[in-house]
Amino acid sequence: MDKGELEQKIIATLKTCFDPEIPVDIWELGLIYEIRIDDDANTYVKMTLTSPNCPVAGSLPAEVREKVMKVKGVKDVYLDLVFDPPWGLEKMSEEAKLELGYL
Repeated sequence: MDKGELEQKIIATLKTCFDPEIPVDIWELGLIYEIRIDDDANTYVKMTLTSPNCPVAGSLPAEVREKVMKVKGVKDVYLDLVFDPPWGLEKMSEEAKLELGYL
C-alpha cells in the first residue's frame, strides 16, 4: 500500500463533502486539519466545523467517516472532531476564497 496514493484518494473523497451553508467542499474550506495513515491503513482524520454550533455538527463528521471508510484500501477510520484551533477564513484555500468572493 502506498500511503501517499491512499491519502490522495481520501482527499478526493473529502472534496465530495460539503458544508450545506457554504458552496465549497470541506477540504477547500480548511475543515480538515490532519490525515494520518498507519502501516495497517487505519486512518486518523482531524477535522473541525465552521463553528461549534454548526447545524451539521451531528451529521457532517459521520458523513466524513462513512465516506473515508469506503475508500478502497482504508481499513478503519478514527475521526477526531476538534474546535481548537478554531476555524477561520484564513484556513480556506485560495480556490475557496475566490469561490466565495474573498479575493
